[in-house]
Amino acid sequence: MDDPIDNKPPTFWQMLHSVMAAAFGVQSGKNRARDFTHGKPSHFVMIGVLFTAVFGLTLYGIVKLVLHFAGV
Repeated sequence: MDDPIDNKPPTFWQMLHSVMAAAFGVQSGKNRARDFTHGKPSHFVMIGVLFTAVFGLTLYGIVKLVLHFAGV
């Protein structure tokens, strides 16, 4: 299914999984090989920027929620 020898480009979900795994430092060698062999760098950059923005906004929202409940 996720064979790096396969010539199909990674799907959106495979790229999102790779970006999330890479962000947390747990990317597998098999997926990394697939990404570098068949993926387009521009797609990974766009998904990475989007993931970083969503992650940052989520952290911001959590901090605002905690501060609200703490009465600060």
